[in-house]
Amino acid sequence: TGIRSEDDLTHKMVDIIRVNQRLKESKEAGTPPLIVQDLVDLLQYHATTYFDNEVSGIPQAHHRSGRPLKTLTQRLKGKEGRFRGSLSGKRVDFSSRTVISPDPNLDLSEVGVPEQIAMKLTIPEIVTEWNIDRMRQLVINGPHKFPGVNYIVRPDGVKIRLDFVEYRSIIAETLEIGYLIERHLANGDIVMFNRQPSLHQMSIMAHYVRVLPGRTFRLHPSVCPPYNADFDGDEMNLHVPQSEEARAEAILLMRVQDQLISPRYGGPIIGALRDFVTGAYLLTKDDTVLSVQEFSNLAMLGAYSGQLPKPGTKTKDGPAYTGKQLFSLFLPKDFNYVITSKWSKGTNGAPKDVVIKQGELISGVIDKASIGAEEPESVLHRITKDYGNAAGKSFLNSILIMVKQYITHYGFSYGYSELEVPEKEKQQILDDIQETYDVISDLTSQYEKGTLKLTRGMKPEEALEAYIVNELGKARDKAGNTADKSLDQTNAGRIMATTGARGSSLNIGQMAGALGQQSRRGNRLHSGYHNRALTHYQENDKNPDAKGFVKSNYREGLSTLEFYFHAMGGREGLVDTAVRTQQSGYMQRRLINALEHIRLEYDGTVRDPHGHIVQFLYGEDGIDVAKSDHGEAFNVTRLIESQTLIDSGKKATKDEIEEVSKKYTKTFNPRLKQLVTEGLLDSKLSKEGVTLVGKKGLLLYNQAQVEPGQAVGIVTAQSIGEPGTQMTLRTFHFAGIKERNVTLGLPRLIELVDARKKPVTPTMDIYLDEESKNSREKAIEVARNVLQTKISDLIEDSETDYNTEIRLIFSPKKLKNRGCGIGEIETALQSNKKFKMEIVGELITLKLVEESDAPTVIAIRNKVLNSTVKGVPDIARVTLVQKDDEWVIQTTGSNMAKVLEVKGIDRKNVRTNNVFEIAGTLGIEASRNALIAELNHTLGDPGLEVDNRYIMLVSDLM
Repeated sequence: TGIRSEDDLTHKMVDIIRVNQRLKESKEAGTPPLIVQDLVDLLQYHATTYFDNEVSGIPQAHHRSGRPLKTLTQRLKGKEGRFRGSLSGKRVDFSSRTVISPDPNLDLSEVGVPEQIAMKLTIPEIVTEWNIDRMRQLVINGPHKFPGVNYIVRPDGVKIRLDFVEYRSIIAETLEIGYLIERHLANGDIVMFNRQPSLHQMSIMAHYVRVLPGRTFRLHPSVCPPYNADFDGDEMNLHVPQSEEARAEAILLMRVQDQLISPRYGGPIIGALRDFVTGAYLLTKDDTVLSVQEFSNLAMLGAYSGQLPKPGTKTKDGPAYTGKQLFSLFLPKDFNYVITSKWSKGTNGAPKDVVIKQGELISGVIDKASIGAEEPESVLHRITKDYGNAAGKSFLNSILIMVKQYITHYGFSYGYSELEVPEKEKQQILDDIQETYDVISDLTSQYEKGTLKLTRGMKPEEALEAYIVNELGKARDKAGNTADKSLDQTNAGRIMATTGARGSSLNIGQMAGALGQQSRRGNRLHSGYHNRALTHYQENDKNPDAKGFVKSNYREGLSTLEFYFHAMGGREGLVDTAVRTQQSGYMQRRLINALEHIRLEYDGTVRDPHGHIVQFLYGEDGIDVAKSDHGEAFNVTRLIESQTLIDSGKKATKDEIEEVSKKYTKTFNPRLKQLVTEGLLDSKLSKEGVTLVGKKGLLLYNQAQVEPGQAVGIVTAQSIGEPGTQMTLRTFHFAGIKERNVTLGLPRLIELVDARKKPVTPTMDIYLDEESKNSREKAIEVARNVLQTKISDLIEDSETDYNTEIRLIFSPKKLKNRGCGIGEIETALQSNKKFKMEIVGELITLKLVEESDAPTVIAIRNKVLNSTVKGVPDIARVTLVQKDDEWVIQTTGSNMAKVLEVKGIDRKNVRTNNVFEIAGTLGIEASRNALIAELNHTLGDPGLEVDNRYIMLVSDLM
């Protein structure tokens, strides 16, 4: 085309030189100073935009096409810039990416690599006298036959590409010791496998290669939780370490078996899921009987190499084994444990039903509680912790492969017929829903007559809405329960939900019972059009159907309108997820930046790079959560229970116990010391048993210590950031009855770790002193003194004569409600010198001292209306709540310093969710404790468990 395409910087340079030339010529030609000044300004503009094309206040320099120029600053700045885009993070060689699929036949720590990829990614290997024959064969295979070689590097640095070599056998003969060959990936090579977003350290782990046909990476389904992967089209990355050092490091630090226990909450993150859980339950049920042949086959698949036990039962065909015997083969022989299974919990069975004694499963079924993923305190967790990671992995591997084979032969399917609800129950569900509709129409008519019982601090319409939502929720639960109860214990859905494999009774209820209320932003679907949600209903229709209640279930299908409402609810879920991911990702980035330099030093302290101490002892006890038992150095109760199963001899005396406890718990933190001593005193152990517990406890305590040099800051940031993505974004209200709005979930977490000065919804809990806390009347009196009352809260009306006076007409009813008198109003307004007051009954006239224009008068009037008559500024709403037989004031709005001055409150027990306020009134240590409490409260949802040590570290740093 002949047009030269120039770099943006060259472009700017040209502009600068051109203007500079014109300026020089103008000066020499004696052009008027005004024009010269314009040229000087233009030169300055070009010079500025050369450095930074995003200076505020000046227009951007553009190409002819209209694209802004990318100059120096833009090349360095931001995510795509030089630092973040090309230095800290860059694209790398020896990496590959493709779709993942499941393969339960793999070992947990293997990854199936497509042959195509194995032939492209290479590993450098030096030719030695021990491997020269193998290497020659690889060279002969060449680059296009697996396993082969792509390059040979001679000692003088010459690289030979084998793609175009015709006679490879000749080259193979010239191969000598000291040559380097780049060979294809082979089975057993160590590689790093990663799925983005990498939210925590288990998002990239070292796997062993297994070259397989096909075009996808194969992954064992049980390794999905740490990656948060599923098989609906996810892609993953694979990196091949190129040096022996890199490989050694990957094996030591990153192997799957060493990541079984999550550092976020100290429980296994890799374990049985879905079919494996169901299979384990079916296998260990009391009535599962296996022939000698089946038993031997399954034991062989699980790689059992010991002696076979004696058959434990008989059938008409001769001796046979139980499923429990098969499971027991893989337990360590000295393993003792007691636990309650999910099945027993779900069917209201006996607690502690799973009993393992000396490596024998004596009673109970194995389900998610024993071998499940993300289940702390399980059998799997115990074995991993007591016998090491390798033992934990081989136990899990054997169980999974065996259970997979068993369920494949047993068969387990979930069909449409599994949701069949008998006619009687179907009718029952419809009747229950109709009954709820009748209750709701009764509530509505009470509301219209004005006889509806109001809840504290709510308007009548809010109260009605809360009651209706509550009733509809109960209706859905009832329908679900009716459907659920009609299914028997052999129902596939029931088995999956109860053993914890997948789903819940709520899902079954929605599939077979009724779907329930669809909501948007936590409320029913109210408006869409004028006074109705859809044009298909009449205006102001009171029927719950018109506000998005769905009577149908998934099995029968929804009606057209129900489907529409359901889609509205579902759309919000999708939008919410998209927004949430973005927000939490940015929060985690900020957390990492704040904490990345913090590490554990060799003296046990946690410090920043400048040597400033953040914590004298990590987590106040020096325990590494990833080596802990669900956050404890070891689980005292479990340890004593396991010992009790095999203990014999006479019970130890109190003195003997205290002596042993003193001897072994010297180094423990006080709380653990107390737990051990109390546990031993309550137990019935002999002296020998007590000593064994002490020894074992001390060993476990020492094993659980955190290692010096550990990057505790990063682990903390990851442990708080990772659950952020799963948190709900919306601000939900307390169980439908809104006494006060409270920000929860992700927005609150961000607010706390960002140390925002003002929370969105400040609230306080004010406890009362001995005199007031038991009497409702006194509590109301105190509440009135806390609630901020402004003049605008007390008047019926105000009139303004725009030159001379402002008239305030007070409402006797409002004055009585707030417990105020005219005298107090007078006091509140006295200090203002801009007007004189005249009081006649309930009318106060404020005569202005000097005549003013309308805007000034309006400003004075607004100031008057906002004046506080009594109570504490910023406290907008108070509610009295009864907690443990005493009255507590809950407020919307917070003002700690002023609340502490109010008579009748317990000054030692006033709480606010505004951490800055606590720092200002009670000091920095108090605010640290408050921050810990608030973070714990926000992260309190199930499935978001974060260990307290991380929360303490963040609070200490802040």
